[in-house]
Amino acid sequence: MKFDPYKHKERYTIWKEKVKDGIPFVGKENSDLILQYVNDMERGLNVAAKSSKGARSFIRLNTLREKMCFFGVKFKELYKIENLTRVTEDQLVGFFADMKSGIIKTKSNLVYRSVDTYSKVFKAFWHWWMKVNRKRDVEIKDITLDLDTKQEKPDWVYLTEQEVKLMAQAAKYEYRVLIMFLFDTGIRAPTELMNVKVSDFYNDCKELQIRQETSKTFGRRIKLMLCSGLIKDYIQVKKLESPDFLFTINPGAVNQYLKRISEKLFGNKVSPAGQKYSDLTMYDFRHCACCYWLPRYKSESALKYRFGWKKSDKIHYYSELLGMSDTISEEDLFIDSSKTEVEKSLEITKNENQLLNEKLMNMEVQMARIMEMAKQLEIS
Repeated sequence: MKFDPYKHKERYTIWKEKVKDGIPFVGKENSDLILQYVNDMERGLNVAAKSSKGARSFIRLNTLREKMCFFGVKFKELYKIENLTRVTEDQLVGFFADMKSGIIKTKSNLVYRSVDTYSKVFKAFWHWWMKVNRKRDVEIKDITLDLDTKQEKPDWVYLTEQEVKLMAQAAKYEYRVLIMFLFDTGIRAPTELMNVKVSDFYNDCKELQIRQETSKTFGRRIKLMLCSGLIKDYIQVKKLESPDFLFTINPGAVNQYLKRISEKLFGNKVSPAGQKYSDLTMYDFRHCACCYWLPRYKSESALKYRFGWKKSDKIHYYSELLGMSDTISEEDLFIDSSKTEVEKSLEITKNENQLLNEKLMNMEVQMARIMEMAKQLEIS
């Protein structure tokens, strides 16, 4: 069974029960429309042609219902629209532009972050609406073509290897183990992290199996190079058994602890990745781990396997090449074929020199013998 640290399934089930008679604040038409859409996504019905098939996860369903209710309230407030499908292309493009620029702000009067997530959700909804109507032989224009869905790269906290180890040394024992485990594995936290069991370790805690059912992408077996000894001792100290979860934590409490200790050690200044040290979270260690392992792995595919990535662009997304250095040397100036020829030439020269030295030594021995014989003749 997969452990759900954020209770996505529970939250979705509670919401469905609350809105079985309609969603408040969005109007009757929007309520019926949103419920129909979310229910279809729960079952995997009327999914857009270019989207992956099948029922959506509870994480995705919660995102969809939250964002769709947000649109229902905002469109009614701004454009007096009681039905989401009556929004115009101009209104839609302008709405997301205003979100991005800060004209439309959050309840806390802040600029919206990750506006691309909102635009992607509406785009998915509109394509569902087009498919539903196509089954009725009604063609609906795609008004989402000009929406900007490019992913906005959020800032994060960058820590060097030395800073991570300094933090681990300053942390309480349980957090020390957790910090080094996060940095070594680069595991997704808290989803993959909180599903790790003692039975997932192999070869005397030198290898970790991240199971398929607990991974966002694919299962993988990786080597622990920095924290193997710590994990072995931790299991013994905590008297954990094979079926036990390794870390039974409260993600919110852990993140608060990391923020405090990071600010204490490094201050409230901005890290090289754009986010303040005082904003450190568990997930930032996935970024830091990528920066650490990137120059150490010999192949891109091996690095992607360790982190559970299918696409190469994730490497730059997570590392931004921080901590990299130019490692070129004079030997690298030779291409492989020419380097081989040079090495052969050097070997031949080396052998020739060795032969010459041997000949010289023989000549010196012979000269010494001749001189000795000449002395003996003079004496006689």
